[in-house]
Amino acid sequence: QVQLVESGGGSVQAGGSLRLSCAVSGYSSVNCMAWFRQAPGKEREGVAFISSGGGSTDYADSVKGRFTISQDNAKNTLYLQMNSLKPEDTAMYYCAADAGRTCGPRTAFAYWGQGIQVTVSD
Repeated sequence: QVQLVESGGGSVQAGGSLRLSCAVSGYSSVNCMAWFRQAPGKEREGVAFISSGGGSTDYADSVKGRFTISQDNAKNTLYLQMNSLKPEDTAMYYCAADAGRTCGPRTAFAYWGQGIQVTVSD
């Protein structure tokens, strides 16, 4: 069973940076990991995806060039480095994982963290 625990959220001014971490247990059964976010009154959005096997990544257009997803297999940790943050990045951020072959916005992720709040002020 895969368990995910996020950390590193908080409040920051526009233009600032934050790094989210997701501690993963049961990692050996995971092929794809991702970060999603959901703002109040909005649909959940897939922000960044990484394939555990080849390390290929994919990003939502809204964060390309600003966010970087990475993983440290030795530490069983997934990261999301967020730079040049904007107020519209304010949301609850979720770590997700799946053992299936696909890795992208259409992947039906089986495992989810509890979420962590990121707030960006003007």
